[in-house]
Amino acid sequence: MQTNSIHLIDYIIIILTLVVSLGVGVRFARQQKSTGKYFTGSGKLPSWAIGISILATLISSITFLAYPGEGYATNWIRLVQGLMVPIVLIFAIGFIVPLFRHVIKLSAYEYFEKRFGFGARLYSSLAFVLTHFSKMGTVFYIIALAIGKMMGLDTVTVIWVIGAAVIVLTMLGGIEAVIWLDVIQGFMLIAGGIVALAILLFSTPGGPSEIWTVAKENGRIGFGPFDMEFVHLTFWVMALNGIFYAIQKYGTDQTIVQRYLTAKSDKEAIKASLIGVLLSVPVWALFMFIGTALFSYYHISGDVLPAGIKNDEVFPFFIMTKMPVGVVGIIISALIAAAVSSLDSDLNCLSAIALEDYYLRFRPKSSEKEQVMLSKIFIVLAGLGAIAVAMFYVKAGGKGVLGIVFTLYAIFSGGIAGMFLLGIVSKRPNKKGLYFGIAASVLFTTWALLTSTPIGSSSKEVLLLDFGKYNFNQHKYMIGVYSHVILFVVGFVASYFYRTKEIDDRLTYRGWLKYKKNNLN
Repeated sequence: MQTNSIHLIDYIIIILTLVVSLGVGVRFARQQKSTGKYFTGSGKLPSWAIGISILATLISSITFLAYPGEGYATNWIRLVQGLMVPIVLIFAIGFIVPLFRHVIKLSAYEYFEKRFGFGARLYSSLAFVLTHFSKMGTVFYIIALAIGKMMGLDTVTVIWVIGAAVIVLTMLGGIEAVIWLDVIQGFMLIAGGIVALAILLFSTPGGPSEIWTVAKENGRIGFGPFDMEFVHLTFWVMALNGIFYAIQKYGTDQTIVQRYLTAKSDKEAIKASLIGVLLSVPVWALFMFIGTALFSYYHISGDVLPAGIKNDEVFPFFIMTKMPVGVVGIIISALIAAAVSSLDSDLNCLSAIALEDYYLRFRPKSSEKEQVMLSKIFIVLAGLGAIAVAMFYVKAGGKGVLGIVFTLYAIFSGGIAGMFLLGIVSKRPNKKGLYFGIAASVLFTTWALLTSTPIGSSSKEVLLLDFGKYNFNQHKYMIGVYSHVILFVVGFVASYFYRTKEIDDRLTYRGWLKYKKNNLN
């Protein structure tokens, strides 16, 4: 992908962005003397800042690059998943947020131990670790690849520069630095997207109306197909994925649950969550529409794209060839900010899990000083681990490794949203029933992935495991949906064959409402 050379002014803007990021980490470094301060900010952060931080955590550099690529290549069907999130959470957030604030200390997976025992906590926390290591490695690789091509830098060098910056600022400043930096980066991300879209809209002959007309004529406007089937990518496939994504992200993901604990009160935490959710959808839509506008621009203007350019490379190419000096630096800085705001949150939360779910189980009486020191070490180790995953991607040319990592995660962490629903639905589901549900979910996911994943590079598709007509033949996105449903159904039914022990009333939906009525009103 050939581009214009980047100007000195753009370099200065990008370097200043990294310096400010490190400065925020240094600013909060001296205050981190306890794990409560390091991981939850002592529960004193304002709701609006937490909300912007949730937004920045959800919007990574993958959004910055992949959404325009999808909008350029097809219509808005992949936006449907995000549209489901506020619909689900408007009804559930008032229960989920105060539940976690009152029944856990730090780890979201403490809830599962209280509800189903240590095995459930181990399964769910390992699922978080696996998915976020794969996610961080992917973010490092994609951002480094894009910036390397745009700025003429080596991919490995970019990985190490951004990786070192993220590790240092997260290690020094704790969750407060993460949240306040996310606020800055969140505004940068939104501003970068708005500037890019404005330039697209008003540099295209015919302006916004012509962009819309061309996009509509070429099938780039809309959320279809709406066929009621799950074999191909349809509206309903994405909608079902969005429902379970919302439950899993806001009910079981440490990066979001930990944000609930940083607020001053239940009311402030709910407000922060709603801010994050309701802002995320417009930002996703913004970057999706940038892709739509790019499609129309290149059809209307007659400008020629390089031969063989990939869909997710079109936006970076436009930035480097059509944006004025200074604006290029701002948008690349926003792209880096999108990566940093996702990665710093992941590192802080992985450290919290390593400390709370594992280390303190063996050394519960360790001092605060020791815990803070180890938390920082865990951040460094997690950051280096994510960089190592990105390096594997580099060596593999971006092929193979990503699929393996996501496949392993899908097999061994399927059904987490189903586990959460099983826990809150009633007192009847129990530990042994859950284990049957987990086993059924893992077996199903293993079968579905192995019988639907091709291997080799030949024109003839060869599956990892071929059972003929008994192969999984629906769209792969449905594997995640079914894994949650299977865990819930099997776990619920199997629980009737075993005696259920008494549990804390607050751990179920009805019990929580009763507790809230008697103690919080």
